[in-house]
Amino acid sequence: MKKLSYICKILTMVLSYVMVAVVAYNYRGMQCGIEHLGFSAPAEVALLYIIPFILVITILMYLAWYFARRSRKKEK
Repeated sequence: MKKLSYICKILTMVLSYVMVAVVAYNYRGMQCGIEHLGFSAPAEVALLYIIPFILVITILMYLAWYFARRSRKKEK
């Protein structure tokens, strides 16, 4: 169970960095589209990409906590 907890923690950290990269890339693309291609939506629309990442990160954090708690109970 302790290994599963560590795996979930690592996946949470990696996914948070991926989230930042995806949102920054899409935000930059929206800004470029607004300036050069005439997009009408604001660049902040790219921040909607955060929603699925936050859901998965929250689930992984809960699983890491759950597995760590179960591993502590088995040690006792």
